Amino acid sequence: MTAPAKTGPWTRVPADRPVRAVMVGCGGMSAEWLRSAAQVEGLEVVGLVDLYEDAARARKAEFGLTQARTGSDLGQMLAAMSPDLVFDCTVPEAHFQTALTAFGQGIGVLGEKPLADTLPNAHQMIQVGQEAGQFHAVIQNRRFDPNIRRVERFVRSGGLGDLTTLNADFYVGAHFGGFRDAMEHVLLLDMAIHTFDAARLISGQDPVSVYCHEWNPEGSWYAHGANAVAIFEMTGGVVFTYRGSWAAEGARTTWESDWRVVGTKGTVLWDGGDHPTSSLVRETTGLLSEFTEAELPPADPADQTGGHRGLIQAAVNSLRTGEAPETAAADNVRSLAMVFAAIESAETGRKVLVD
Repeated sequence: MTAPAKTGPWTRVPADRPVRAVMVGCGGMSAEWLRSAAQVEGLEVVGLVDLYEDAARARKAEFGLTQARTGSDLGQMLAAMSPDLVFDCTVPEAHFQTALTAFGQGIGVLGEKPLADTLPNAHQMIQVGQEAGQFHAVIQNRRFDPNIRRVERFVRSGGLGDLTTLNADFYVGAHFGGFRDAMEHVLLLDMAIHTFDAARLISGQDPVSVYCHEWNPEGSWYAHGANAVAIFEMTGGVVFTYRGSWAAEGARTTWESDWRVVGTKGTVLWDGGDHPTSSLVRETTGLLSEFTEAELPPADPADQTGGHRGLIQAAVNSLRTGEAPETAAADNVRSLAMVFAAIESAETGRKVLVD
């Protein structure tokens, strides 16, 4: 697995002033960003932009951002305020133009997932950002959950021996309303990237190929593709399977999915909650082995955690130090590639190599 560069080319923000950010897209997700941003030291939100400026004004009032400017044109806002960073909370189809507008004015971007609405757009965004020498990362907030860090650390330590298999189930009947109800490939494009990215984190491996079946079940309130099953072959001989639904009522999993992680020495079970457990081979003398059951060690203080807050703090740190963030776009595009390969497989009915 190729890690992102350790340092970035972007201009460092000096420690004697706040990192200045402009939020674009003041819909539902922006509230979580702004709540989290308020907890980050050394950060100031100086502008709020939305196609409907009333939405920007409402967020300004809600979060007491009395000094922030509001507007409906991102380019004009950036020219007026000269921020260090754009918070991109627009819909996926707008991420491409948002990033290019920011990079064109010498400003970095921290964007909502998915990185882009198409893989070619994602690659072009990355190229333009790198050529402009600008910070570019994605809010992949579930990476910064302390419990997934516990699972990742245990796997990476060799506690399971050689990793062979990851299975993840995601079943949540989510009644969002709005744009998701009409989205094509709504589960794969809107939500599955969290689980796919988590599989990369836990395993330390990258995707090679995928076979995916997608359908819209009876009773679904979505127009397209609320259910999917996918089988990924990963580097290192690991197989990752995903079963998911946005329209399964009852007995829902957590938003982090329900995991079984299998290695040559045993298995880790994690339901997305606070108590991941291991079942490790103690002795094999007959038909079935005997096992030692235990909760995984606690999170390491050195691990990056904190969800949205942690990722925004990491962006601020990156802009000050130049150290590349874990969710740099150039690395996160590998998770996005899993999404689009799964969609291609679902549309063609064939196994697809992951770009």
